[in-house]
Amino acid sequence: MAKLYYEADADPGVLAGRKVAIIGYGSQGHAHAQNLADSGVDVRVGLRPGSSSWPKAEEAGLAVTTVAEAAADADLIMILLPDTEQAAVYSSEIAPHLSEGDALFFAHGFNIHFGQIEPPEWVDIAMVAPKGPGHLVRRSYEEGGGVPCLIAVEQDASGKAKATALAYAHAIGATRAGVLETTFKEETETDLFGEQAVLCGGLTSLMIAGFETLVNAGYQPESAYFECIHEMKLIVDLIYEQGISGMRFSISDTAEYGDMTRGPRVIGKESREAMSKLLDDIQDGSFAREWIEENRRGRPYFNELRRQAASHPVEQVGSNLRSMMPFITAGKRRIQDVSGG
Repeated sequence: MAKLYYEADADPGVLAGRKVAIIGYGSQGHAHAQNLADSGVDVRVGLRPGSSSWPKAEEAGLAVTTVAEAAADADLIMILLPDTEQAAVYSSEIAPHLSEGDALFFAHGFNIHFGQIEPPEWVDIAMVAPKGPGHLVRRSYEEGGGVPCLIAVEQDASGKAKATALAYAHAIGATRAGVLETTFKEETETDLFGEQAVLCGGLTSLMIAGFETLVNAGYQPESAYFECIHEMKLIVDLIYEQGISGMRFSISDTAEYGDMTRGPRVIGKESREAMSKLLDDIQDGSFAREWIEENRRGRPYFNELRRQAASHPVEQVGSNLRSMMPFITAGKRRIQDVSGG
């Protein structure tokens, strides 16, 4: 059984005297930087000149400088830029400033696992990856809690890479919730698969297909939205709190019977074969190469897919319904405002 690490397993003193650079100030960047600072860690934020996040980081009381200056000043560098930007920034602004004994940290293994970044053998390479969005990482820390995270060590030049990763996880609040040790390979491949097959791709496709099926059959779009999208949160919350069995205990017997007899018809052999092919594409690097090439070409297909998705009727129906339900967002700050993204 996998081991989880908690507060008592981490030595915060490992970060004493270390200078940490957070490269990027988006969803994860703002949370890591502010949590580290509140934990007493010597942290600075590295951004490109003119970045819209620069004044936001300064307003949060953080030291802000260029990426190159931050990399040169620090001995632990956490890269929290988008996957597609990391390799170029590393090559031009971080690599020239690495010194023996430095540590290079990531929150996702994409660039290391797929060989887009190849650091020298004399630096530590580790991962601290919270399993939640940055605004939640920050909010949970402020409330005295934390978000679970993964740690991994790809290269242990110092002999202290794991201890450093645990200390970093402690400083952002993750050990309050639990830290699971993994590898860069496992984190990258399972993360991409989860996003594509279940959490994002599978879930949104299932909800939209359900919405379209009901609307095409003549039901009100608003009813279809409530049934296939709005209520999803209620079910997911039950699963989050009690597991699948707990969710089934909480719903009606009719719903439970329909769940267990009809669900496998929707997610049947064809869906499982599609999932297996998605995993193959991730494992052999096909998806990574496709995504890297799409970005090299300026994202034409990606941007067209975004445009099509934004114009789907489900977005208009959902927007109208949510505007009539102010309790959904009452008292909540927009994610964009919190993260600086």
